[in-house]
Amino acid sequence: MLSRRLPVAISLSLVIAFSACSGDASTGPPSDADFAKGGKKGAGSAPPPMAEQPTQLDVYGVWHCGNDYCTWGTVRDVGPSSTFDTDNHWLIDRGDGRPSVNLVVLSFVNPLELLNETTEADPLAGIPVGMTQEVVDYFTSADIRVMLSIGGITYVDDWNAALASNPTQLGLNAAKVASELGVGIEIDYEENTNPDTVGLQAFIDAYRSVHEYDAGGTNPEARLTIDLAAGDRWLIALTRHATLNWLSVDEPVLDYANAMVPNRQPGSADDAIANWYEHIEGKPRYDPPIPALAPAKFTGSLYIVTGKQPAPECVNFPASLQNATSDFVQRALPNPVDHPDASAGMLGYMFWAAGSPSPRRISTAPPNSCEGGVGLGASTFDIPIAMEPLRQH
Repeated sequence: MLSRRLPVAISLSLVIAFSACSGDASTGPPSDADFAKGGKKGAGSAPPPMAEQPTQLDVYGVWHCGNDYCTWGTVRDVGPSSTFDTDNHWLIDRGDGRPSVNLVVLSFVNPLELLNETTEADPLAGIPVGMTQEVVDYFTSADIRVMLSIGGITYVDDWNAALASNPTQLGLNAAKVASELGVGIEIDYEENTNPDTVGLQAFIDAYRSVHEYDAGGTNPEARLTIDLAAGDRWLIALTRHATLNWLSVDEPVLDYANAMVPNRQPGSADDAIANWYEHIEGKPRYDPPIPALAPAKFTGSLYIVTGKQPAPECVNFPASLQNATSDFVQRALPNPVDHPDASAGMLGYMFWAAGSPSPRRISTAPPNSCEGGVGLGASTFDIPIAMEPLRQH
């Protein structure tokens, strides 16, 4: 995804960004054939308040696009010394036998195909053929949690069609896939202008009727999350509804949200932090307002591949934005009005994207594997690999 940055003032810029196939666009679907996540950024004017002590990061994961730009269109041999193992070994071994991440999100599942093709006889008929039990087991055998992402910008119309047709059956089908593979589900629904929140509520209700919210976090199939924009200025209606109804610290419905990457890597730590702080502050002056999101209810996202060269996030942790932003991510205080008793610190980081996310970007296969960036970050932050119960507030 390469959307252009639109300067508004010296200290403020707004950026449109999208997930899956995305590109330059401000009011409609993107045109650049490139896969990414989505968001829109605005800088703040004052340093955000932070706690005295850092909080342990719980989530440190990657979206994974396979070897074919997020289609997962072929069945892979995942055995030792296979191409899949060679390309992805850095994820399960940062160089000392420990994984580089504690979460891999296989991207993307088409929601309309999931609705129309999943059957009792073949619960996996609605997902890409490359998202196999063997791929899931490759990561879970190393104590890495696995999820499937439904959607992306490519499938916005299919999300809308599926929600309009039978959102309850879609949720039941997603739960069936989760049960069959032993994975969680991520909602990546990027309808910016008029999201079907009623249909999405029915999807969530149906999923939760099979896999109830698990505060202990020990049941992988119960993990149900949602992607929101990098800040509060895109996917506004979805962000407002999700924050108010599904991401409460008192009565959570979804486990957490991911604040997605903007159209390109933020130019500085301040730029990245400005995005994430918008979620923490909320937008009280919007009509209707967006509530504040507790820091422990979302992750922040960065690129590990940005073009034809590996990003510092992949190969040079000391020079990376996850290093530069980590003080904020671990110490950010909640909005004291909306969340006076919530804990400090965001939930963690997500990275876009392992594998081959786009023909315009390098893959994370050797020699561009990410042990020196993501892997060293996992060591530096002492990431719990067998994912522990998440902070709830």
